Amino acid sequence: MAGLLLLVRLHLPFLRQRVLISTKFAGDSIKFACEPVGLRLMATIGNNHVLKATNIQKYYGDLWVLKGVNVEIAKGEIVSIVGPSGSGKSTLLHILGTLDVAAEGDVFLRDKKINVLKSKALAAFRNKHIGFIFQFHHLLPEFSALENVCIPGWIAGRKKREVEEQAKNLLLTLGIGERLDNKPAALSGGEQQRVAVARALINSPDIVFADEPTGNLDSANAEELHKLFFDLRSKFQQTFLIVTHNEELARMSDRTLHMKDGKIN
Repeated sequence: MAGLLLLVRLHLPFLRQRVLISTKFAGDSIKFACEPVGLRLMATIGNNHVLKATNIQKYYGDLWVLKGVNVEIAKGEIVSIVGPSGSGKSTLLHILGTLDVAAEGDVFLRDKKINVLKSKALAAFRNKHIGFIFQFHHLLPEFSALENVCIPGWIAGRKKREVEEQAKNLLLTLGIGERLDNKPAALSGGEQQRVAVARALINSPDIVFADEPTGNLDSANAEELHKLFFDLRSKFQQTFLIVTHNEELARMSDRTLHMKDGKIN
C-alpha cells in the first residue's frame, strides 16, 4: 500500500509537558506527539519513509564517532537532531546527505540504496533529490539571489526559463521577491539564509538536510526561519531533518532525536 501521512493538531491547553504515545491500529503505526500547544497525530499507513539508514558507523582514525545509528524519516516530517558538541550530529547528517561516507551501514532514499552510488551518478542524484541548508549560507558572491537559487536547477539540465520562474515563486513565497537582483553582499543575514532555503528547494527534493540553520542568525530571524520550515511543510509537504542546538526549534519539531557519544538514545 502506498504511504500516507496525516497531520492533525488539536488544542489541549491542560498539558504541561510533551508526551509521546505510539500504538498500532489494523497493523498501521499511529504516533501521537502531545504538547502544551496542542496535539499532532501522525498516522503512517504502509511504507512511508523517505529516508532510512541502518547501522551507520564512522571512524576518524581510532576514534569511533558513530556507533551503529539507525534512522527513519517519514514524508512530511520535521525531525530535529540534538545533542552536545562532538556527539556526531553533523557527521551523521553529512553521511545521510551523501557528503561523507560511512565505514559501515546503508542509507536509503525512497528505497534506493544511495551509499553505493559512485562519483557522477551520486552527484546527480544528490542534486535532484536532496536539499541542503547550512549555518553559513554559502551563496556565490558574484551571482544575484535569483541566479544562486537557479544554479542547482540549471546543473540538473532543466529548462532555463522554467527554473527561473520556479526560483522567482520560491523567493516570493519566502518573502524576498523584491530582492531577486541583489547579490549576497547587499542582503541581510536573514535574507541570505532565505535565499539558501530557496536554493535547497529548487529541485523539489525528497528531503532537506539543515545543519544548524539558525546558528548564524539573531533571535528574530531565527524565529522567522523556524516558522518558515513549517510553512513549507504545509505548502509543499516538504520533509526536513535538522541538526540544531536551538531548543525552541527542537520543541516545535514532530520528533526530536537525542544523540550522545555517537548513538541515538
